[in-house]
Amino acid sequence: MKNLTKIIFALVALVTIVSCGDKRTRSSQYMPDMYVPVPYEANGSNGLNDNINGSNLKPVEGTIARGQVPYENPNTNDGYTTALEELKSPIAATDAHLDNGKKLYAIYCATCHGTKGDGNGVLAQREKFSGVPNYKDRAITEGSIYHVIMYGRGIMGSHASQLRTEERWQVVHYVEKLRNDLLK
Repeated sequence: MKNLTKIIFALVALVTIVSCGDKRTRSSQYMPDMYVPVPYEANGSNGLNDNINGSNLKPVEGTIARGQVPYENPNTNDGYTTALEELKSPIAATDAHLDNGKKLYAIYCATCHGTKGDGNGVLAQREKFSGVPNYKDRAITEGSIYHVIMYGRGIMGSHASQLRTEERWQVVHYVEKLRNDLLK
């Protein structure tokens, strides 16, 4: 038993001496790949997404992402005018679409435009933005509303990346409902 105690004491002393050695010199590495990783640039030369020419992979021209519908009107005044006069909603203004439009409006639009569409949202009340339009003061159509959601207008930015095509049209229908309520 005394020998076992001496052996354990000797092992503990040896481990203590070895572990408290010189910290300035490198010890052995058990897993060198964790200390010396192989660098890759995800989109650069010799990276993971290189094609034959050495440039980044781009979608094939003319392709459309799944679930997206191409929007043909350009982000110009002529495009806005065309949308104002000609663009119509491909979905019906059902109760389900209006309910979802109301939810999305509360998330993305009400902070500036207000819950009633009167331009008196929280940010307008706190004077973070001035000149937020009241829907009843504007000559808008479903096409112009959709165009503004797609590209933005004035100080309003685009919301195309936050809303899918169908959701944009649902918000359009809800904005039209708010406008009609303001005009009464």
